[in-house]
Amino acid sequence: MILGASIPGKGSKKLINAWVFYDWANSVYPLVISSAVFPIYYGALFAENNIIQVFDYEVKNTAMISFVTAAAFIVVALLSPLLSGIADYVGNKKRFMKFFVYTGAFCCMGLYGFQLDTIYLGLIIYFLALIGYWSSLVFYNSYLPDIAFPEQQDRVSAKGFSMGYVGSVLLLLFNLSMVLQPDWYGITGSEGEAAMKAMRYSFITVGIWWIIFSQYSFYYLPKGNREVTVTKDVIWNGYKELKSVWNQLDKNISLKRFLVAFFMYSMALQTVLLVAAYFGEEEIGWGSASEKTIGLIVSILLIQIVGILGATLTARASERYGNLKVLIIINAIWALLCFIAYHIYTPIQFYVVAAMVGMVMGAIQALSRSTYSKLLPITQDTTSFFSFYDVAEKIAIIIGMSLFGIIDQITGSMRNSILIFTLFFILGGLLLFRVPKMKKT
Repeated sequence: MILGASIPGKGSKKLINAWVFYDWANSVYPLVISSAVFPIYYGALFAENNIIQVFDYEVKNTAMISFVTAAAFIVVALLSPLLSGIADYVGNKKRFMKFFVYTGAFCCMGLYGFQLDTIYLGLIIYFLALIGYWSSLVFYNSYLPDIAFPEQQDRVSAKGFSMGYVGSVLLLLFNLSMVLQPDWYGITGSEGEAAMKAMRYSFITVGIWWIIFSQYSFYYLPKGNREVTVTKDVIWNGYKELKSVWNQLDKNISLKRFLVAFFMYSMALQTVLLVAAYFGEEEIGWGSASEKTIGLIVSILLIQIVGILGATLTARASERYGNLKVLIIINAIWALLCFIAYHIYTPIQFYVVAAMVGMVMGAIQALSRSTYSKLLPITQDTTSFFSFYDVAEKIAIIIGMSLFGIIDQITGSMRNSILIFTLFFILGGLLLFRVPKMKKT
């Protein structure tokens, strides 16, 4: 990287574009690794035997990836407050962001070696990649008030989401062409072998994409907003902020009750989104391996595209009917989708459910965050409250993924796990009725 570049001023187009561009760089991880190609590869790897031997225990492959994901989120949940404190008070936070970006990206490339004879090392690399991605976001998000004025931030954040969507879809389509037409890229072997090799190459493309396109952000983003010495008070500041928010919840009944409801349905929501591709890979009768690959990736793309429409329609509905009413309805739809998913077996059925998931996936996430924002105390700094919100969401993921893995392991079917989460969406919706009405919520 070239040193000595002048840093554009806060609110400038160049600085905002540099920040937004990191969304373009990093969004390939959640789409290609978390949602699409890696779950397909992982399922194909265990096509003949879905058991992993862990010491004296036999663990189902899908249960194992659930447990590893939950363990990674435990680390992220513990690190997030610590990293938030450092991001707020340490001048050179760009150095920390770089560390996690490179950790995540190189681990993505390391997934090329994820095979049955290296399964334990592969799971560790997967574990570290997840930590790298989510930890880098702590610093990335903390830059928003540094690079944009309050009146710009909503628009800038939305622009980042759009950039991430476009970039990740472009790379996913490229990876899909590699898997379906490996001979175009000089990838040799039988049809199945070439496709599997192409998927492994796609993990490398994610890491390369992530590193290369993040350089533009690193070039222009400032080191931080101030220079201070790292002390014990700075290290523990994030945890102190969480404790402060916890103590204030008793004074804000609306916020407290909403957080309880959010925690309940978020536990189901985030888990279902993380395991959807694994469910489709294992439980749906696709026919051939190539049909399965195409079907699953098309389903993920369908969810992404329909999700934009769903978020737009939900935003309009919330303006007319209020956030809480719309959230209750969306939770009811999610409960119905989980119940339906238990009974689906064909690709067409999976596509229909995927389209319906797309309609309510981004909608419930965006509406939950905006509802939480409306319920915050007006006189308080929102940073600590959103840190609490993020940690609560990660703890929900830990519990949800662990519960999913346990049920999958005990019953031997992901269908039973999905069905259980119907109850959490119902309970989350019912708890929203307890939130006092405030303004347009």
